[in-house]
Amino acid sequence: MKKLTSIALAALLMVSLTGCGYQGFYRYPCQNPENWKNAECNPPVCEASGTCTKDIIKIDTKSDLNITEETNNG
Repeated sequence: MKKLTSIALAALLMVSLTGCGYQGFYRYPCQNPENWKNAECNPPVCEASGTCTKDIIKIDTKSDLNITEETNNG
């Protein structure tokens, strides 16, 4: 009986945890690409809080630039 109860509880736990996951939210507003142009995501406004886009997202601007150039050139 204990074994059956343990299995049932484990199954219930697994089903309940399937609802946990990514729901489309960003931890910081400046991680959202739509906010990258806002004043609060660019220096000098964001430097005091440390939430500048350049601080919370590590972007290799050279590779991003190359991808953009390749896309535009054909």
